[in-house]
Amino acid sequence: MSTTPLTERIRADRTPMTLEEYRAAGGYDGLHQALAMAPTDITALLKDANLRGRGGAGFPTGLKWSFVPMDDNTGLKYIICNADEMEPGTFKDRLLLEGDPHQMIEAMIVSGYAIQANVGYIFLRGEYKLAAQRLRTAMAEAREAGLLGRNVQGSGFDFELYLHTSAGRYICGEETALLSSLQGERAVPRAKPPFPQQVGLFGRPSVVNNVETLCNVPHIVREGVDWFRNLSHSEDGGTKLYGASGRVNNPGVYELPIGTPLREVLEEHAGGMKDGYQFKAVLPGGASTPMLTRDHLDLALDFDSVGKAGSRLGTGTLVVIDDRTSIVGLLRNLEHFFAQESCGWCTPCRDGLSWVEKILAQMQAGAGQPGDIEVLEQHVRDLGPGKAFCAHAPGAVGPLDTALRYFRDEFEQAIAAHATAGGQ
Repeated sequence: MSTTPLTERIRADRTPMTLEEYRAAGGYDGLHQALAMAPTDITALLKDANLRGRGGAGFPTGLKWSFVPMDDNTGLKYIICNADEMEPGTFKDRLLLEGDPHQMIEAMIVSGYAIQANVGYIFLRGEYKLAAQRLRTAMAEAREAGLLGRNVQGSGFDFELYLHTSAGRYICGEETALLSSLQGERAVPRAKPPFPQQVGLFGRPSVVNNVETLCNVPHIVREGVDWFRNLSHSEDGGTKLYGASGRVNNPGVYELPIGTPLREVLEEHAGGMKDGYQFKAVLPGGASTPMLTRDHLDLALDFDSVGKAGSRLGTGTLVVIDDRTSIVGLLRNLEHFFAQESCGWCTPCRDGLSWVEKILAQMQAGAGQPGDIEVLEQHVRDLGPGKAFCAHAPGAVGPLDTALRYFRDEFEQAIAAHATAGGQ
């Protein structure tokens, strides 16, 4: 049994397997087993395996699916893959989509069968052109082989799969904004409840999950709960695609047991810091996750452990910050992105993030004013969880919140420099 199920079939040159090669390597075995099971038994498997969502929030997948109505009179349902990977510093799903597209297709069919959804959409980031090309090729192979369309493999289950390329907005990573965009509407988050499992795409019951999350499903069906849980170093089941970018010797993506310590990911797999650079901090799960510092190097990278440390595991892709990087400059860059990507629906996010960016830009330029730090702290409170319509603003100020706590001296120096220069 593989200890790296998600990446074991990805070749060094990233050339994807044909359908014949994928089947020879055990591909679609999970689908065949799933079609012989009761759909609700698959959801129960995911609950027992403790598969948690790999898109950022870490919500239990089996629990999420259990909210979908399963009576015979429900009618049309949808399974949707969120492949709109626009989190800065995150590139793990791209590896799966480009390197093993049949795994994604098998995952969609099995997941669709589990919730009895007859239509699936892969909502793909528009810039992922190679992934789109390879997915279309693999989908054509699957359709010709009777794996898509009517009566999948003679099971009586019909499943149509479509690839939708996004017009490009960060907010589409939020599942209800994604649904709005997929319907041809403005990409604005929806009020919840109702949740998508009851009222989703075109008003029908729908499940939205991340690429990495869904790709685990056929492996759990094929190999079982105990195998999946034993892959992990924590209570969370399975492996995790960890990534690293920044001044490290070996930037990339590594499939490791979930719960692998931060130090191991950074020093053993990412190769440590480049010569002349020292580790300063890290955004553990992309740009919208609060910072961790040297005091957290022995922290286990699982959802609960990282949460207790005051951050979020998020996508699990480390944005490594070196000692030569200005924290004020880094934050200004991040908040510029988040301010641009606000959908503009609610005032705290629309106006607050632009204000934060303006203050940080002034501080970076040496024009910081007394009281700026206190204004930034007020924005952290006013844009935090429960203060805006969706999670965009709280995510945006998460790194700022921790930066003000861990590196307050750099903000103070930016103000002091202006005062020393005689600024008013």
